[in-house]
Amino acid sequence: MLGRFLTYAATSFLFATQAWAGDIVIRVTTPDGKPLPDAVVLMPAKPGGPKPAPIDGLKMAQAGKQFTPFVLIAPVGSTVEFPNLDKFRHHVYSFSKGNKFELELYGREEKRVITFKTTGVAALGCNIHDQMVAFIRVVDTPWAAKSGDDGVARLTAAPDGSQRIDVWHPYATAKDQTVTQTITVSPGATTVTVVLGIAPPS
Repeated sequence: MLGRFLTYAATSFLFATQAWAGDIVIRVTTPDGKPLPDAVVLMPAKPGGPKPAPIDGLKMAQAGKQFTPFVLIAPVGSTVEFPNLDKFRHHVYSFSKGNKFELELYGREEKRVITFKTTGVAALGCNIHDQMVAFIRVVDTPWAAKSGDDGVARLTAAPDGSQRIDVWHPYATAKDQTVTQTITVSPGATTVTVVLGIAPPS
C-alpha cells in the first residue's frame, strides 16, 4: 500500500510540475487594421528545445510567370522542388547569404531540387522574368506558421509561460522585416494581435 501511495505521489508531482502546452492564435494586420497574409510567425525554440524534422518534397512552382506560393516555410534541412508549369523556360536563383543557388534554364514539366541547410531567408528571382519574386523562410523551430488571407496564423502545442514570437514579412518596414513581442502562453488558446507596417515592393 505504501509503495502504491509513493508511486501515486510521484506521478502527481510530475504532472503538477509539467508545463502544459497551449495554442497561440496570431492575428497579423497592417496599421489600418487590414489582415496581412504571408507573414511568417515564429516562436524560437529555447536552448536544448525540440528541433523541427526536415521535410522532403516541399514545392515552389513556377506558373503564369509567377512563383507559387509567394512565401514558403521550410524547416532547416528540407528539400524544395522547383517545378516549371509554364510553357517556357525559367532560370531560378537566390543570392541570399547562406542560401545561394542557381537553377539554369529548364523547361515545362521539368523540376529542380534544392536542400536548404541554413536558417534565414532565401529571396528568389528569375533571370528571364523580372516580375517573379518569392521567399523561402528556413526555420529551426517546430513553432512556425504563415498567416492566411484572413491574417491569422496558428502555433500549436506551444510551451506555457513567457515566450517570444517573431513576425516577419518580406515587405515589412521594421528592422530585419521583423516585429518581436513577448507573450504569456496559457493552457488552452492564447490570442495576440501584431501590427506590421508594409512598404510597396520595389
